[in-house]
Amino acid sequence: MSETTFDVIVIGAGPVGENVADRIVQGGLTAAIVERELVGGECSYWACMPTKALLRDAAALRAARALPGAREAVTGDLDVAAVLRRRDRFASDWNDAGQVDWLNGAGVALFRGQGRIGGERAVEVVDTDDTVTTLQARHAVVVATGSRARIPAVPGLADTKPWTGREAASAASVPGRLAIIGGGVVGTEMATAYSALGAQVTLVSLDGVLPTVEPFAAEHVTASLKESGVDLHPRSGLAEVRRDETGTVHLTLVDGTTIVSDELLVATGRTPNTSHLGLEHLGLPPGEWLHVDESLRVLDAAGSPVGDGWLYAAGDVNRRAMLTHQGKYQARAVGDLIVARAHGKDVDLSPWGRHAATADERAVTQVIFSDPEVAAVGLTQRAATEAGLDVRAVEYDLGAVAGATLHADGYRGRAGMVVDQSRNVIVGFTAVGPDVAELVQAAAIAIAGEVPLDRLWHAVPAYPTVSEIWLRLLETYGREG
Repeated sequence: MSETTFDVIVIGAGPVGENVADRIVQGGLTAAIVERELVGGECSYWACMPTKALLRDAAALRAARALPGAREAVTGDLDVAAVLRRRDRFASDWNDAGQVDWLNGAGVALFRGQGRIGGERAVEVVDTDDTVTTLQARHAVVVATGSRARIPAVPGLADTKPWTGREAASAASVPGRLAIIGGGVVGTEMATAYSALGAQVTLVSLDGVLPTVEPFAAEHVTASLKESGVDLHPRSGLAEVRRDETGTVHLTLVDGTTIVSDELLVATGRTPNTSHLGLEHLGLPPGEWLHVDESLRVLDAAGSPVGDGWLYAAGDVNRRAMLTHQGKYQARAVGDLIVARAHGKDVDLSPWGRHAATADERAVTQVIFSDPEVAAVGLTQRAATEAGLDVRAVEYDLGAVAGATLHADGYRGRAGMVVDQSRNVIVGFTAVGPDVAELVQAAAIAIAGEVPLDRLWHAVPAYPTVSEIWLRLLETYGREG
């Protein structure tokens, strides 16, 4: 058994762990990172990058067909094999050599194997041959192990070996029939992708399509899925499933409906990767989400930092905002905080301080790459009301904005903002429509910066762009006020 000492040890080499380690090294400390799978994590190989690559070709084709001149130049359908090859390239063919080179260049030591807490500031790395290497941290250990797909306890489901998001993102071919359980982001995006690639898609969801976004956005996406031929069962649950001797999947819904498909994708939520971390050595329950304070230190059952505060958790594993960009934001904050504490410098944990990760409380950004796209920041009207805010929401037809009419013939979309009337600031923004993703950062700045509506009138959008929606929303709010 060998032992190596570093200033900081990070468990998990996904984008969150990589950013933590890089920030540590840039701050003049040493860092080691432990990874049991591919360096680069879920986002690089099974989520963000390959899934958006699957979606992009169809989106470009739809955009071309929405313009009469370009439509005439489109003479064929999608080349599915080419789409999958491009997807493979964005997933680096599931080879992490490039990411490993990046770690080496950044000065971060890589240890491959299962990382587990062995004691105070100690991490044991168990290799595939059960060799154990013990690493010791001088200052901190950061858990960035992320999450994995949750498979519900439905009779027969586990035996069918269903797809999760990983298999959907990396499939070598497109099935003729694909059933999807779950109407959230993964289920909706994969329904969009696979229907465009030629599969006959059935989507089953107990809570409908995109239940956590503004209803007007969910309605646009639902209508589009129906138009693209997706068979929707928006208020149904799965009662039983089996795969027969030919490989065909048979689903029975709670309402008695039967569905036959070639593959089944389960997209019903996530569970934390904490089962094999040795958390029991710290009095923490394995397999559970890690609770953290404003500085991302892991808390025990009594709400106190573990030990003297040496253990941190960033990204999905703390369940605060389960999005790659939010995890990387947390990584930057916690990395800088650990460096500051190690050097004895002041730590700024004020609401918008450098070392505080607070965006998940006020200004989470999200883009859902469905058809049409959904871009959102902050709170929905329902969430804001439940939080006790005195809000008023306004909406506007995005298709009536000059920039949108130029963008595509027959442009359909909508946008809305939620205003905290007591402070006269926006606390939520949602847009649905083709290519609305690029609207999200302006909304994030307005919400994170708590820009008063009176001042937003002076942020004049260029004409004719889709961003003119901001002027229309302000006008609507003023007229209704």
